[in-house]
Amino acid sequence: MNPTFSPLVGSLIADAMSMPVHWYYDQNALERDYGLINDYLSPRSPHADSILWRSNYTPINDRGDILREQAEWWGKRGVHYHQFLTAGENTLNFQLALELAEMIEELRGYDSNRWLQRYINFMLTPGKHRDTYCEEYHRHFFTNYASGKKPDACGVSDVHIGGLAAVPALVATLGNSDPSLRAVVQKHVSLTHRDEGVLRAADVLVRILMRTGKGDDLRVAILEEAPDWISAAAIRKLEKHSDREVVGGILSSACYIPDAFPAALYLSYRYAGNFTAGVCANAQVGGDNCHRGAVVGSLLASGGIPSQWINGLKSHKRVIKPSSLSV
Repeated sequence: MNPTFSPLVGSLIADAMSMPVHWYYDQNALERDYGLINDYLSPRSPHADSILWRSNYTPINDRGDILREQAEWWGKRGVHYHQFLTAGENTLNFQLALELAEMIEELRGYDSNRWLQRYINFMLTPGKHRDTYCEEYHRHFFTNYASGKKPDACGVSDVHIGGLAAVPALVATLGNSDPSLRAVVQKHVSLTHRDEGVLRAADVLVRILMRTGKGDDLRVAILEEAPDWISAAAIRKLEKHSDREVVGGILSSACYIPDAFPAALYLSYRYAGNFTAGVCANAQVGGDNCHRGAVVGSLLASGGIPSQWINGLKSHKRVIKPSSLSV
């Protein structure tokens, strides 16, 4: 596999691995329903921890109708967030990351206006992604869009780690040596997530990926580029605990960036050099494991990705050409 694309592929794998147990906060329920997560699995219904019944979205008009055929499932108990996806498929935010990567490849560069139009068309096309859940930022964006705001003014101050889902795609397609990479990432993330914490985390992730892409040690890069998020002293303390105690106990396993990003960095540090163990551990601790996977999968990819994960990923042919696969 072309190593340039490994951050994107790693993030897609981590997302697909986590998809069936996404937003499980009850570890006993997760283990009862799925056991040990060591392969791609399809989601099962009912979802023991689903709170989709508490979510609601009513579009102002057709310009905001992003739920479409999935709307009937909102407000119902036990519905799995990704009920119509199958083993090895990616959730909505990572499907969008794929769209972004393909656009950049087609244009041979990044264009925010072209992306916004592609994003809007994707979200408003019936049956395009088959994912039941749309994160809050999509709902806020399209409420603004439906009210008449220009696309580049529809983003909101969203504090969720889902804002990092596209970062590996940008790094993979623009390349480590692109002098505009960090600025482009800030521009792209701010189109939907205008939160200082999310934007700082996005820049840290870019800097670490740039370094590992040039051969730097992952653990060294994390400690040197992310001291405001996690320190060597903190890691030494966390390593005394199990993954479940760290993510879901000491650090929240939820989606909010203040805990979600350090949790992802910690798992990346702990499992540096062992892609399989790291993405499985990230899935196993539940919570917002799909979006933590943008960080864990992309960073651990620097140590190599076993072919078993590439072959089982439904989207792998969209990012990996046969000629780029290594024997």
